[in-house]
Amino acid sequence: MVRRLIPRRLIYLRKAHAVHQLQGASHALTESQLQLRLRESAEVFGRHRDTPLDRIHAAALIREAAFRLTGEEPYVVQLAGALALFDGSLVEMATGEGKSLTATIPAIMAGWRRRGCHIITVNDYLAQRDAQQFANLYRFCGLNADYIGQQMAAPRRRQAYAADITYCTNKEVCFDFLRDKLALGPAGRSSVALLRDLDSALAGRLVQRGLYFAIVDEADSILIDEAITPLLISGGQVNRDEADCFRQAIAVAQDFQPGRDYTTDAARKTVELTRGGHTRLMHQRRGLHGLWYSPHRSEELLTQVLVARHFYHPGKQYLVQDSRVVIVDEFTGRLMPDRMWHDGLHQVIEARENVDIQAMRETLARISYQRFFRLYKHLSGMSGTLAEVQSELWHIYQRPLVVLPTHRPCIRGHQGLHVFSTEKNKFAAVVATIARIHQQKRPILVGTRSVAASEILSARLTELGLSHHVLNAVHHAQEAAIVAAAGRSGQITVATNMAGRGTDIRLDATARSAGGLYVIAADINDAARVDRQLAGRAGRQGDPGDAIHFCALDDILLQTHTPRLARLLAKFSGSGPIAPRWLAAWLVALAQHRASRSSHRHRQTVAHTDHWLEESLSFSGNSG
Repeated sequence: MVRRLIPRRLIYLRKAHAVHQLQGASHALTESQLQLRLRESAEVFGRHRDTPLDRIHAAALIREAAFRLTGEEPYVVQLAGALALFDGSLVEMATGEGKSLTATIPAIMAGWRRRGCHIITVNDYLAQRDAQQFANLYRFCGLNADYIGQQMAAPRRRQAYAADITYCTNKEVCFDFLRDKLALGPAGRSSVALLRDLDSALAGRLVQRGLYFAIVDEADSILIDEAITPLLISGGQVNRDEADCFRQAIAVAQDFQPGRDYTTDAARKTVELTRGGHTRLMHQRRGLHGLWYSPHRSEELLTQVLVARHFYHPGKQYLVQDSRVVIVDEFTGRLMPDRMWHDGLHQVIEARENVDIQAMRETLARISYQRFFRLYKHLSGMSGTLAEVQSELWHIYQRPLVVLPTHRPCIRGHQGLHVFSTEKNKFAAVVATIARIHQQKRPILVGTRSVAASEILSARLTELGLSHHVLNAVHHAQEAAIVAAAGRSGQITVATNMAGRGTDIRLDATARSAGGLYVIAADINDAARVDRQLAGRAGRQGDPGDAIHFCALDDILLQTHTPRLARLLAKFSGSGPIAPRWLAAWLVALAQHRASRSSHRHRQTVAHTDHWLEESLSFSGNSG
């Protein structure tokens, strides 16, 4: 007899219905009885004696506590997601399904272990908001919660990590881990030495107490898109001779022409000198000093200038603020003031922008997000788009995926993909669509890939007299307020990429009756799931809504991954949408497939490097 495997989704939905069936009994409890039952559950979990049945009863009690203290009662889909998270699964829940409330249930059960639970969010605002919003619920369940902010000093961070539940961003928790490793010094490489020094003054310099349980919100962004980002702690001082060399490299590169002296690879963002380029460089570096003495180093200097010329532009990859080059996260549109590009690229861009050149720093500690999150004993996460990267998530993190249905049927309309020959024609169509939908008094959310694109659209909307809000790396401080208001009737919001994730867009009555939120993707992203994430902002919780996507044949995605096909199609195109539409859609899908495959290979390379580091450094006795 062949046994049929029950889908994981069905398993957790059945468990969630079992929790739901206990609703009546939980409602009948007085406040003191409910707290007594919660304390009893906490003791069971604290002794690690909990069974699957104990978890169902605990979830029912926490659900009742959440309803009494927040006014929100987790529904079946949220309960299923909560139980899956506690078991160490990754959970796909559609945008607007209430992931913040869902996370509280496994966080409480993990907090009862008294070993710390980290809830990883995408920005400091969400960390502080959720920690404060659910503080009373955690307190009612016998726990305390805190959050990590970017400007917090070490003693305050230590206090936050000592809480049962700590809300923090992926960047902050990772950098705190690296700083603790540096504080440990040689003891960090020896568990025996560490145990010996636990009661010494050394322990007082650490802020974290270990990596036990993590719930990662927006898991696709953190575990996949940002997985290869190296987190570095560096040290060093400005060298005047080095700074002069970077400025000289800008001047030297002016005589180098593409094709004749070098070739470019847009997909990999690399530059390679031709034989003629090498000869030209040999002549150009004569009479120069410092780093130019080394043929290898002088070639690195020049190629970094050329890479910056072709692939790093203000308003897209970085901004200049307060006489500093600040990196813009291309996945979220947010500023990263504490990050620097490596191998001299950052210094080259500083020289090009004529700002003070920072030192090329010695790396004191580094780790990738891939390697860091694998250090947690229990790792789970959730997002609205995970199914497309299910196999990669299993390969890297060994976490299964549970895809949950929506609480109410999704009635969002899809208005298709419209591809134009040029960016100019595309933006004209986007602005015309905004003006047309705005007349219907519907709220509009426009998503762009870059700060520059959002500013272009903003300028055109201003010319038409259309009032709107812009949400990008320049205006990130107002992010939550702008997104929260994006569901009001007649509101127009222009946002970069995934800005505003984690904040619900709630419709007012007029907006709902007018047809709901209208999402316009003004650019196509490298990964189709990012486009799906943006479209998912409309039609939350059964609300009405629509989504439409725009693209141009000269967009960076197509020019990087399907340049010849894009140029060929452009020859036979006018100012209107490309026809037939299926051909344009096929070209975009091909470009996204190639982009995703390239990113996947890059992440695999990082994963192999991390594995090699773990193997070799553990063998040598070093901590990396």
